[in-house]
Amino acid sequence: MGKINESLKKARKIVIKIGSNTLAKADGTQNTEFMAEFAEQCAELIKQGKQIILVSSGAQVAGVSTTKEWARKKDVHYRQALCAIGQVELMHQWRKAFQKQDLHIGQLLLTKDDFKNEHRSLNIRNTLFTLVDEGVVPIINENDSVSFDEIKIGDNDNLSALTAILWSADLLILFSDIDGVYSDNPKTNPDAKLIESVDNIPELRKSIKIGDTNAFGTGGMETKIQAAEKVTEYGIEMLLANGGKEKALTGLLEENAKGTVFKTEL
Repeated sequence: MGKINESLKKARKIVIKIGSNTLAKADGTQNTEFMAEFAEQCAELIKQGKQIILVSSGAQVAGVSTTKEWARKKDVHYRQALCAIGQVELMHQWRKAFQKQDLHIGQLLLTKDDFKNEHRSLNIRNTLFTLVDEGVVPIINENDSVSFDEIKIGDNDNLSALTAILWSADLLILFSDIDGVYSDNPKTNPDAKLIESVDNIPELRKSIKIGDTNAFGTGGMETKIQAAEKVTEYGIEMLLANGGKEKALTGLLEENAKGTVFKTEL
């Protein structure tokens, strides 16, 4: 059970992705209490000499929290407009959370094209290094208000993987609403077994059942495995853990922390 503990202890440069389900309460509104507690945990790790980049979902959740009468509208233009409204509120809440820890934040909204274009990707990398070196916590999200299919990454699991590769991170942590990768869906199969360590992703795919996306998020287990495939190829370990647990981040330093560690191929 110490593998999760060891991965986080040895990592200095860490990208952390928080999904929409972790940031949303049961009624679909923002969980600002979680955000405040999570910022405190990030501050603890920063004091230990670690550098952190946050990839935060939740713009649409924040938009619904702000403009409740649009909650049931499914038209893509309303969805993108909700994200435009929600991104402001999301960053406002993150700013308040980190301000309590005497930390500044910086925002980057990205699309697939930003990573494909050599000049833009270099600018992103330089901006990330500058922010982190100056003690600022970068918070990244996809630019959902302008994205369309051709330039859309589509989920923040893969966005966080691309960010980790670009920044040359040591570790990527994906926080979801389950403890890690299971042999089957633990919500429907009580006999599903947690897989604590993965060093062969093709074999993993053959041995598990991959379900659909969940209520608020755009990903699912498939996008998490895609993210693991990307980063491990570059020598970056990935942890998948439950963001809904108490002290979800700093708790990973404990010997009995639950989760799945994807080992590197290098």
